[in-house]
Amino acid sequence: MIAPALQGKLVPPHAQGRFYAQFALVAAGLALLVFAAARPQWGMREEKVFARGRNLVIALDVSRSMLAEDVHPNRLGRAKADIMDLIGELKGDRAALLAFRKTGVLLCPLTTDYAFLRQALDGTGIDSAPPGETDLGDAIRKSLDALEVSLDEYNAILLISDGEDLSGGAVDAARLAAARNIPIFTVGIGDASGATIPDAEGRGAVQYKGETVTTRLMDETLDAIAKASNGRYIPLGTAGTAQTTLGSIYRNHLRTLAQKEQQEMTEKRLQERYQLFLIPALMCLLVAAWFSRGRLSGSRIREKVIGDK
Repeated sequence: MIAPALQGKLVPPHAQGRFYAQFALVAAGLALLVFAAARPQWGMREEKVFARGRNLVIALDVSRSMLAEDVHPNRLGRAKADIMDLIGELKGDRAALLAFRKTGVLLCPLTTDYAFLRQALDGTGIDSAPPGETDLGDAIRKSLDALEVSLDEYNAILLISDGEDLSGGAVDAARLAAARNIPIFTVGIGDASGATIPDAEGRGAVQYKGETVTTRLMDETLDAIAKASNGRYIPLGTAGTAQTTLGSIYRNHLRTLAQKEQQEMTEKRLQERYQLFLIPALMCLLVAAWFSRGRLSGSRIREKVIGDK
């Protein structure tokens, strides 16, 4: 054995720098693994895909009246939940998402990348389109622009709204869709008896000239749009049964459209970037493990020296 007072001189102490370096590498490796697991995506890339199906533009009303709470949690929230249900029924059909108020804004072009479509839908709110008087006609025209003319036999529009149209040009726009043989399936959401609209602060109802503003489901407008385009009007109203979800509506109505035979086409998709975090994470953990082997080796040498003494 060796006297404790001499151990520090005969056997070098643990390298403090090696310990802190190993700790930093393990921490960095774990942090990078978390980023990699989140599957970060940025940048678009073109990808050739084979598609067999239909093309559907989902036009979603995001005007302030869609915040009325006559449907739980509100009209917009119910519509988004039902669109999520619809996406699960697409099964190879291409879909686009358009939000509209005064004008329509294409949030997601036609795609079979349903993860990207869900991401666009999740971020949709009343600020997703320019504020102003609701214009259903502009929403229909923007939806038509998003559909390829050469594929009109396989195209359709699903318009989800409470039917309030302050521009008055919706039926004329629906006739443009009919001229291209594109049916518009209108989905009415809300209560026909009316409901108040929460104000911007969420403390009360919207007022106009001292009077509380009431919004109601406008069945007549939505039905007229559907008839003018040879489509169909389906009122969701305030119901919440399995027969009145957008998924069931898609199964029962939109799948009657002709289906495009398989063909090759190019789509733009978000590029996966998790590799940029995964590879450095593994390298950090491997180097940290190498440091551990060095420390264990040093410990065995010290034990041998002490034992020999």
